[in-house]
Amino acid sequence: MRTVRNSRRTHGFAVLVAVGLLAAACSDGGSITDTGDTITTTVPGDTMAPTTTVAADTLPDCPTDALASATGPVEISFWHGMSSVLNDELIKLTDLYNSSQTKVHVTLTGQTYETTIDNYLQASQSSRPDLVQMPEYMVQSLVDTHSTVPVGKCIAASGFDTSSFLPTALTAYSTQGVQWGMPFNLSNPVLYYSKKAFTAAGLDPNKPPQSLDELRADSQKIVDSGAAKYGLALDSGFDSGGGWYVEQWFAKAQEFYVDGDNGRTNRATQVLYNNQTGADLLTFLQTMINDGLAVSVGDNAGGQDDLLKLADAKEPAAMSIHTSAALGGALSILASGTFPNLKDTDLGIGPMPGPDGKPGALIGGASLWPVDSGDDVKTAATWDFIQFLVSAEQQSEWASVTGYIPVRTDALSVDPYKTKLATDPRFSVAYDQLKASPDALTSAGPVVGPLREMRSVLAQAIAKVFGGADVKATLADASAQANQLITNYNQLNGG
Repeated sequence: MRTVRNSRRTHGFAVLVAVGLLAAACSDGGSITDTGDTITTTVPGDTMAPTTTVAADTLPDCPTDALASATGPVEISFWHGMSSVLNDELIKLTDLYNSSQTKVHVTLTGQTYETTIDNYLQASQSSRPDLVQMPEYMVQSLVDTHSTVPVGKCIAASGFDTSSFLPTALTAYSTQGVQWGMPFNLSNPVLYYSKKAFTAAGLDPNKPPQSLDELRADSQKIVDSGAAKYGLALDSGFDSGGGWYVEQWFAKAQEFYVDGDNGRTNRATQVLYNNQTGADLLTFLQTMINDGLAVSVGDNAGGQDDLLKLADAKEPAAMSIHTSAALGGALSILASGTFPNLKDTDLGIGPMPGPDGKPGALIGGASLWPVDSGDDVKTAATWDFIQFLVSAEQQSEWASVTGYIPVRTDALSVDPYKTKLATDPRFSVAYDQLKASPDALTSAGPVVGPLREMRSVLAQAIAKVFGGADVKATLADASAQANQLITNYNQLNGG
């Protein structure tokens, strides 16, 4: 048995206190488009310190061979944030694991991502699960709890082969030289569109827009033809469009979202989106709404409000940018006939349009984090379950049902995903988009402690822009709030 260091509870509390302070700080709430005056741009290199790495010998070990000493089934708990079809499929995979061997038994506790995060941060180390699923925006926060066993330690100890894994998938959950989490459910934003509306507007239903200019031009044709009331449905939700439009488009433009190489080589200290690129992007969205080519569905409270707009019988939109993880569920609902005016065969999927039309997208979704319980056998049992979930066979099953992207390339040649790709190419769009991402740190996305709160700040700013607020002033205010969040967080967590 290993001894759990007392400092783990202290650091977890520090992160929790930071979240409370951050929430209080947020309470106030050429170019794509020529916005006129130039906005000062902060160059990432201006704030860079020498690259820092975390020494492996300072991190908890992962004794993967300890499971062999267990005398009976090892009980482990897994907290996750899956719901609906995703929850059903995770239960199926877990039941399959439990029935396939007698060494380990896994008990699931399903919650939302937000509830999982809050419960984990509030819990003492002894009350935490053996395994937790955390979304991509929680990397730095979870690292700073000092409560987990880095999966890189488990990979090294077991000799686990990651050569077939998507490099971008692993990079998304690593920072400062450490592989912290194991990618499990990968997604990215894709364009959902009505082929029916495209055809009615005289557009090729098999050629969705690739650039923002094309997105506007196609929207104009759709609206002018009467094929749909709006070309594009937008939202200002913190965990959907409002939270990641800017993140994604900055990555596509190969610009950093925060300094420190997006927090990948050094702890981030400030956001970098208060520049001309940021102003151009928000001006583009505001102009789309002002010109009647797009409509905002608000903060996407239902999680699918933007997609429902495609099936709206009275004032439909023809397109929306939404997570690829919703694809399986969306197709099932449309196939059931719930929305007679939009069938499953009418739904097209394309890459997320970007500033210059180039492919690529940041990883969304979540990863798996073994919790440092101090019990070698439980840690080894947790690692055994993780290996099962990320195997080619289980990733094939998971991706074929949900719309998530498999974390490894060999899952594409394993049924049922192999057959799914052959019969329904819509499931390959998100994978192809991820594979096409440039090999650069800008494609890894930001790692910064208060990213959840920072997304809320930017989502509120985007909602104001949708409502007609001055773009430059709103962006500057959001940047100032985000920078204060980062400063507060870093002060509380040793940054």
